Amino acid sequence: MEDKKKSEAELLRDQLTFEYPSIGMKAPDRRLEEAKAFCVPYMDFLTNAKIEREAAARALCLLQEAGYTPFDPAKAYGPGSKVYFDNRGKAVIATTFGSRPLSEGLRLNAAHIDAPRLDLKPSPLYEKDDLAYFQTHYYGGIKKYQWASIPLAIHGVIYKKDGQRVDVCVGEDPADPVFYISDLLPHLSAKQNARKLSDGIRGEELNVIVGSLPYRDEKIKDPVKLRVLSILNQKYGITEADFFRSELEIVAAGPARDVGFDRSLIASAGHDDRVCAYPALRAEIDSQAPTYTTVTILTDKEEIGSMGNTGLQSDYVRQYLEYLAENGHTAYKDMLKNALCLSSDVSAAYDPTFSSVYDPQNSCYLGRGCVLTKYTGARGKSGSNDASAETMYKVIDIMDRNGVYWQAGELGKVDEGGGGTVAQFIANMNIDVVDLGVPVLSMHAPVEIVSKLDVYEAYQAFLAFYK
Repeated sequence: MEDKKKSEAELLRDQLTFEYPSIGMKAPDRRLEEAKAFCVPYMDFLTNAKIEREAAARALCLLQEAGYTPFDPAKAYGPGSKVYFDNRGKAVIATTFGSRPLSEGLRLNAAHIDAPRLDLKPSPLYEKDDLAYFQTHYYGGIKKYQWASIPLAIHGVIYKKDGQRVDVCVGEDPADPVFYISDLLPHLSAKQNARKLSDGIRGEELNVIVGSLPYRDEKIKDPVKLRVLSILNQKYGITEADFFRSELEIVAAGPARDVGFDRSLIASAGHDDRVCAYPALRAEIDSQAPTYTTVTILTDKEEIGSMGNTGLQSDYVRQYLEYLAENGHTAYKDMLKNALCLSSDVSAAYDPTFSSVYDPQNSCYLGRGCVLTKYTGARGKSGSNDASAETMYKVIDIMDRNGVYWQAGELGKVDEGGGGTVAQFIANMNIDVVDLGVPVLSMHAPVEIVSKLDVYEAYQAFLAFYK
């Protein structure tokens, strides 16, 4: 039967109004299958790159397999040349040289590969009442109570006195033990229940159980601690003093998993921000002949304000860009002022269970595509880059011309809180920049959730940006 003819008002509505469609409802089946296939290696990346060192190492492997070579400032590079820079094994920059001169600008994409977690204190191991524990100090903004009563894994590095490096990963293999932070049983938690939720588990209560069997010698003080040290010495050849030369991180144990009967979502540790870093890396690798030279930045320390020599408040990116300009016989300042950057970071997906903190009209939703965020910040956009109309036009035009499913959104209602990204540090270099990333449910929890469709659209957006 022929559809009823639309009224004048309906035609005007179709012409003038705008909605972000559900990709699952509007996209062709081929697009859905492509998204599903793209997320298979992404989930493998997540499972095997739980901390920034592992993410950087895997990124370098992928770059090397794709033919990238270490950047040499003294070497001449032509269009299509692919290089990388490794910053201390914790941050990576990759570049594909474009056909246009550097004086006409760059296409930068900056994502971070660190994530909220628990770090071991410098002297972490102690025994109390027949249990051995690791003391922790949390890294980034977390809800401390979420870390109790879940399986945990330990990742990181230890340097022994002789300089030998020991890589540690315990709790991920099905044959491994896992670790655990205890919580009170409900029968005895009346006083704990009276605490504010933010104080339900306190920082000094985030103590990880690592052993309970004593070393059999009644003359020894702290025999459970000694048994744990003995096991660590046998396995890694370390002593207690070696903890001072270590970086050991506690994360949720287990692989990335499909969520839902339809397997449309992914649950994993570290989506924030590897859900942007991995698509950015893939888009960089897949950009064979870009018009503008690409600079893909996988950085560290974002969750603690980007401080440190592997974070974006340091000069390592500036110095790399200076080398690029010198290599291309281009004025550094001209190259930056003509550059365009995506700050690729996640945003808070609208959560129907907690809808009161969101503005539905200005929120992003799972399954509606990558999210463009004009500004972040808090208390009146404090600590934010606020992208110009010109920058918004350029990025939206790229996505529209290339058929990318995108949406726009803020982090939440104005007075409910806020947050920041690396965009402000890029903008301070006189570069046009806007945030573009993936919506996340349960952001900063030990395990977060994203939509496979949104992950793939982020990749498509980055690929289009690099053309």
